Amino acid sequence: MKHPYLPKLLFLLLFVCAGFTSALAQTGSISGRIVDEKSQGIPGVTVLIEGTSLGTSTNSDGQFSIQNVPAGPQTIVASFVGFTTTRRPVTISAGQNATLDVSLSENTTLLNEAVVIGYGTQRRQDLTGAVEQISEKQFVKGQVTNPEQLIQGKVAGLQVTTGGGAPGTGSSIRIRGGSSLSASNDPLIVIDGVPVDNQGISGAANPLSLINPNDIESITVLKDASSTAIYGSRASNGVILVTTKRGLQGEKLTVNVSSQNSISEAVKYIDVLNGAEYRALVNSRGNAQQKAQVGTANTDWQKEIFRTAQTTDNNVSIAGSAGPVPFRVSGGYLDQEGLLINNDLKRYTGSISLTPVLLDSKLRVTLNLKGSWIDNNFSDGGAVAAAVFYDPTQPVYSSNPLLAKYGGYYQNLDVNGNINTLSGRNPVGLINQRRDRSTVKRSIGNIQLDYRLPFVDGLSANLNVGYDIQRGRGSVYVAPNSATFVGDRLGKGQNNPYAANNDNKLLEAYLKYDKEIGIGRLELLAGHSYQAFDYKTFVFDDFTAAGEVFIPATMPINGKDYTDPGYRLLSFYGRANYNIKDKYLFTGTFRADGSSRFPDNNRWGYFPSGAFAWRIKGEDFLANNSVVSDLKLRFGYGQTGQQDLGTSVEGLYGYLALYTPSQNTASYQLGDRFYTTSRPSFYNLQRKWETTTTYNVGLDYGFIDNRISGSVDVYQRDTKDLLNFIEVAALANLSNAGNFNVGSMTNKGVEAIVNVDVLRGEKLNWSLNLNGNYNQNEITRLTLVESPNYIGVPTGGIGGGVGNNIQINSVGYPANSFYVYQQVYGTDGKPLEGVYVDRNKDGVVNGSDRYRYKSSRPKYILGFGSNLSYGKASLAFTMRSSLDNYMYNNLRSGSTFSANSTGFLSNATHEVLNSQFSTAQYFSDYYMENASYLRMENITLGYNVGKIAQDKANVNLSLSVQNAFVITDYTGLDPEVFNGIDNSIYPRPRTFTLGLNIGF
Repeated sequence: MKHPYLPKLLFLLLFVCAGFTSALAQTGSISGRIVDEKSQGIPGVTVLIEGTSLGTSTNSDGQFSIQNVPAGPQTIVASFVGFTTTRRPVTISAGQNATLDVSLSENTTLLNEAVVIGYGTQRRQDLTGAVEQISEKQFVKGQVTNPEQLIQGKVAGLQVTTGGGAPGTGSSIRIRGGSSLSASNDPLIVIDGVPVDNQGISGAANPLSLINPNDIESITVLKDASSTAIYGSRASNGVILVTTKRGLQGEKLTVNVSSQNSISEAVKYIDVLNGAEYRALVNSRGNAQQKAQVGTANTDWQKEIFRTAQTTDNNVSIAGSAGPVPFRVSGGYLDQEGLLINNDLKRYTGSISLTPVLLDSKLRVTLNLKGSWIDNNFSDGGAVAAAVFYDPTQPVYSSNPLLAKYGGYYQNLDVNGNINTLSGRNPVGLINQRRDRSTVKRSIGNIQLDYRLPFVDGLSANLNVGYDIQRGRGSVYVAPNSATFVGDRLGKGQNNPYAANNDNKLLEAYLKYDKEIGIGRLELLAGHSYQAFDYKTFVFDDFTAAGEVFIPATMPINGKDYTDPGYRLLSFYGRANYNIKDKYLFTGTFRADGSSRFPDNNRWGYFPSGAFAWRIKGEDFLANNSVVSDLKLRFGYGQTGQQDLGTSVEGLYGYLALYTPSQNTASYQLGDRFYTTSRPSFYNLQRKWETTTTYNVGLDYGFIDNRISGSVDVYQRDTKDLLNFIEVAALANLSNAGNFNVGSMTNKGVEAIVNVDVLRGEKLNWSLNLNGNYNQNEITRLTLVESPNYIGVPTGGIGGGVGNNIQINSVGYPANSFYVYQQVYGTDGKPLEGVYVDRNKDGVVNGSDRYRYKSSRPKYILGFGSNLSYGKASLAFTMRSSLDNYMYNNLRSGSTFSANSTGFLSNATHEVLNSQFSTAQYFSDYYMENASYLRMENITLGYNVGKIAQDKANVNLSLSVQNAFVITDYTGLDPEVFNGIDNSIYPRPRTFTLGLNIGF
């Protein structure tokens, strides 16, 4: 769509270019030396011209030089970890060089550190909300493919659960528990000022895998409403701000090259019966037909489909300043093999950042461009579960002539020599006879212009134009001789291409006023945002593998040539900060969001917030106290919204009465012709915003020169008007289920952070970090009219049977509580098959006797980190833990052995020897397990070799181990399964990584 802002933007860019010459003519330079209290030069100190991006770093002797500094009075800011940030005034003359030496005193306080927040930055000491920033130094090390893995175990209240160990697999991210049932629980992610779409795209398991973690400088997590409400409609689940690396003006040209090479292996396998054990089971408990079917092989099917995997991750970056234009350019190549054979990911990335300050430092220009290309080779994930249950007494390949038409892979046949359709398929054949490849491209970019208006002191205008474009292309090919297809499809195979486009466009503009007024400092911000999301999913015919011509057949829906038409967000927002004597801090925000997902009468949502902080340390009675380094009390309140119901037509436009054409599944015959039909879709004219209200009380503290520091927060999040997918009374020709604003839910919790500098010295330094979160989730309402007999909404589908659910959402219980029978045990302590407790004591055991047992949501999430360094050597580790979360072991519940012949044999876990069940007891609490765990996420040993090549290069070596060990009582493969239902998981590997980093 056309926009009136674009001509103005082009004019402004031309104006910027025209200003280069005049800006250069009025500049000078400054040089000097930064020393410590012993007059020793300090290398690596960041030296900036305040209010600009002009800056550099000191060399090995502490010397620095900054060119193209605007003439006139300036302030030099020198900062370095472990020292007090120091400001020094200096006057720059045009064409002249000024000299200035600065002495830094040791101080570990980080109160002056700039923290990224919504639409700007703030000093850490000025924060009024629950905000936590993790810098590159604190990131999880080793082989990290996805950005969210950088902060696993690092942030209190943040839970990052990967979907398994496959390269680039998706993650479930939760901040202070989920606030929705049917709507998204994912946080809003903003990359360099561009709010990105959290919807996936065909061909990519995780859209975040297209972002190179090596380009990221810091990640900030906004957790309470006073910090997130400025983002309004998508901030109910928190906000994650990603800031990428940039160059500094005046900085010398630096080149950084890094290479990591890894080897990954499976930590453990599902504990199934081996060939000998299974033969013994069949011979002792099987019938004559089963005994005749048992083979003589000893095949470990899990080891047949998994391998030792290798990865190489190489990156190069160049940063510096080309005249008045600071820049950073980077490129990366990742080639990662998965544990599953034939599974791999190749990623190519590039980024460009330009950050000039022009027009006498009045205009700041920030240009960010990031591009990535991923080639995926997916393996059939169904082979993971198939390998657990496939008969271990049979070989991978067979010489049976009847199996030649299936590629020679052993398969279970019926009496007629055809595939037994009730049995599983050969796991190796499932992988080798299928090719599933994709190519996904993504580009994220924006340009921000921040101009200090000359006619009002303290007033600036900011324009941000950005985009996030994704393209997914791929195909799934199944060989004609695959046993996947039977009947009419036998020998034909499959070749299905797919394609999808996701487009996200952003236009934002705001005014900011910053001025000393009275006894304090006032900051005002007011802005407007427009964001457009468009989705295009191409629909292709189902081609056989023998097909040669591929003609896309787009499926028209409501007159359009794509399946998901997208949506729009129009917003107005504002914020006011008032700082009185660095002691009393006030923050107020307001955002109004209009979403095309809602009808006109409910289109707009309004989201206010307010916060107050009292810096007790600033009071006279603590100002000179040497024990208390920092003490601040925070209070916050605010509201945020939710409107993300996915990209289906119902999710995007569920308030409109639409007709959906059939997709070759329903037709009406008139004569010799068949006509496709259209059916009315469900719609809800009263659909509106889901709203979450958050209350937060926090205390920030620091003691003994901040050797001990951290924070404690107590919060409550109340969600009302839940967007909940429920069933209603059926109407003629109309679906009887859809999204309504029904119900409410609450999350209450406490989170704490403790940082301890155990040792501080010239050579020996040791710091510890501990963070923890306790969260209690409860559904408080689910129906429009209270009904004591309403049990809730079943959820949590399981393997086995048809349409079985093991979880339920009920009032008074946590979301996704397990809904099971209470198992009865015999005198020998073993479970009695099919015998359960009559809990309601009505004399009959039926569905009314199921009860709610625990939840998959952890009550406690903990993280622990350590950094120890001595001279040039360093040792760091990160541990994380989840406590009081429960798992339904679906692999155990499916492990039975019956003497009733089924025409084929299926393996089982050792559970079959314990329970001796002959039929599946899917709803027994016997299969519920405590899945609490402690995981050693990463251990990294580093060594700084130092200068080489006549001091022109610096070399660092590292050796790391990821997923070193897991301590848990859970009997399955891995205790970390997000939804709490373990029916198959791609193993998380143990990875050994050797890293080399060279800086020029």
